[in-house]
Amino acid sequence: MAQEDVFKKIVSHCKEYGFVFPSSEIYDGLGAVYDYGQNGVELKNNIKQYWWKAMTMLHENIVGIDSAIFMHPTIWKASGHVDAFNDPLIDNRDSKKRYRADVLIEDQIAKYDEKIQKEVEKARKRFGDSFDEAKYMETSERVKETKEKRDALHARYAAAMQGPDLDELKQIILDEEIVCPISGTRNWTDVRQFNLMFATEMGASADGSMKVYLRPETAQGIFVNYLNVQKTGRMKIPFGIAQIGKAFRNEIVARQFIFRMREFEQMEMQFFVQPGTELEWFPNRL
Repeated sequence: MAQEDVFKKIVSHCKEYGFVFPSSEIYDGLGAVYDYGQNGVELKNNIKQYWWKAMTMLHENIVGIDSAIFMHPTIWKASGHVDAFNDPLIDNRDSKKRYRADVLIEDQIAKYDEKIQKEVEKARKRFGDSFDEAKYMETSERVKETKEKRDALHARYAAAMQGPDLDELKQIILDEEIVCPISGTRNWTDVRQFNLMFATEMGASADGSMKVYLRPETAQGIFVNYLNVQKTGRMKIPFGIAQIGKAFRNEIVARQFIFRMREFEQMEMQFFVQPGTELEWFPNRL
């Protein structure tokens, strides 16, 4: 069974047995927003409780907080989210559909990988037990040619994302002849930056309102409360601060069910140590 078919069965099962429902379904739903049903909310709460106990109750030097969703906008400016928390956006003029330019290119790289793998599988069937995959990868002209194209594309894409160079990202899409999955055409707009944070206004009047953001992550609430926790809890380094809370991201291409949502919950712990001692605390993470 294809992976896509398996995923559809999982989504269907989650709805049928009361785990996850599409939000606002009676009004045609809201993209990438989901409600947890009677079984889903119990499962989610069990996971949260288990994580919280394992993270805070079993460690004397890890404590928890619950910071507000709304934070002063200067925080997000200082953290780089206002200027840099962006995705490259591109539209197809024929289908009127919007895509992430980086995802289109990554899908193209994946196609090269799939093509290489298909060649390898064909050779494996042809040669049987005597098949040497490493040697075949080195000697097959077809595989080498595809791999060269794949590696060249990957290098070009990585360089373009450093800036990011939006003109180069579009040029890559044109050079690779990437088409819109809906219209099948290459009638693309220019690539532009799209900030992932939801913005709203806070204040009693339009003139006196302040632009604020729904937090895209919970870590900033931990960082800005570092001194409050350290002083009031008389904490000494090393120590950690944990938090469970809502986060929001205005995804351009929202997909992958509850693995990529616009509103979701994060369970996060930041552990603070003396500079240069990181490997003493996480020796097996690298």
